[in-house]
Amino acid sequence: MATFDPAFDKMIRNEGGFKLTHIAGDRGGQTYAGIARNAHPDWPGWRFVDAGDLTQVELTQSVRDFYRREFWNRIGGDAITHQTIAETLFDFAVNAGSGTAAKLAQIVVGVVPDGGIGPRTLAALNGCDPELFALKYALAKVSRYAEICNRDRTQSKFLLGWINRTLRELT
Repeated sequence: MATFDPAFDKMIRNEGGFKLTHIAGDRGGQTYAGIARNAHPDWPGWRFVDAGDLTQVELTQSVRDFYRREFWNRIGGDAITHQTIAETLFDFAVNAGSGTAAKLAQIVVGVVPDGGIGPRTLAALNGCDPELFALKYALAKVSRYAEICNRDRTQSKFLLGWINRTLRELT
């Protein structure tokens, strides 16, 4: 079965590590370790960030707990057999949302895309070749990113970063 810790370590590198950022044009607004304040204003870690105390062990644990609860658990990470599949699904869930990540995975494995990871989706994920899934999923993600940029040209500045993030998962 897949495990959270290595998936978290890869994802947090993709999110830029444990840093406070505010990138112009990013709809999430201010972020810490990839956690967007606009999307998650009630995250308990903001009290440390707002106090300027970014070295607290509690802050690091709060980040890990957040990603496990909000993304890993929602994609059923512990029930996915192949670490590669769990990692790529988890990373995209963080980037695009759990429902979007699930729907794209369901399309790739040929089950009804309802945005939830249930028994049928888990069976399909666990029954497929992990390398082939990763390749097909990467293509589906790039296609989704292109759609986003075609709909809203202001998001085009993020396209190269999204593609690079996707390609890093394949190496």
